Parts: sequence; structure tokens; C-alpha cells
Amino acid sequence: MKFTQRLGYYLGGFAIGLIILMFFLNGKDASCDYSPNARTVKNISSKPIAYSKEASNFINNHDLDSITIINLVKFGNVDFSESITNLDSCNVYIIENSYKEQEMELTVKNCDSLATLLKINYSKN
Repeated sequence: MKFTQRLGYYLGGFAIGLIILMFFLNGKDASCDYSPNARTVKNISSKPIAYSKEASNFINNHDLDSITIINLVKFGNVDFSESITNLDSCNVYIIENSYKEQEMELTVKNCDSLATLLKINYSKN
């Protein structure tokens, strides 16, 4: 069998496989979140977010809105060395992100059905 025939069979099978894969994943929100940071941020972002009084005061004083907070969580980096992840009920995560060229730290309590934003601080970096 010539190389061109083998290449043709390979590309034909590959194309059929892609079509089948697109058929199965059509309409699904499939994503590849393999890193611990991506899984944690996705888990927090998928839940309703409540705000503590301290976080609400910070949000009101600095003219932030809920969409900004959600984006800070969604696109932030989790600092696992500072987070408390060995609790049975609700883990507490420190999420770092920047907003208007200032580094921010968000402390989020992640429970089964609710994520609570405990506090927001400007980092001292």
C-alpha cells in the first residue's frame, strides 16, 4: 500500500472521528478544566455568591458591581498555600486578581450550594 493511500485512509478516519465527536458534544458546555486552579474557580463560579458585611462595605465604598466580582473570581488565581482546604464542610480560598492595575485578594468560603465572599483586600505587592 502506497504512502498516499495510507495517508488518505488516515485522514478519512480522522475526519469521520471528528464528525462523530462534534455530534456527541454538540450543545454541551464541554470544557477541559484539568488544573486545580481551573476546577476550583469553575466550582465557585457555578454557585450563587453571597456577600459578607465586610465585603459588601468594600464593594460599596469602591464602586464595584457584582459582574466585576464574578469576573475577578472567574479569571483569578487561587493561592492554595494561603487557602484553608482541609475542612469537612466549607473550604476557604484566597483568590488573587488585579483590577484597575491594583492587585486584589478575595477570600471566598466555598460550601456545597453557596459561595460566600468573606472579604476583599488590596494586596501589598
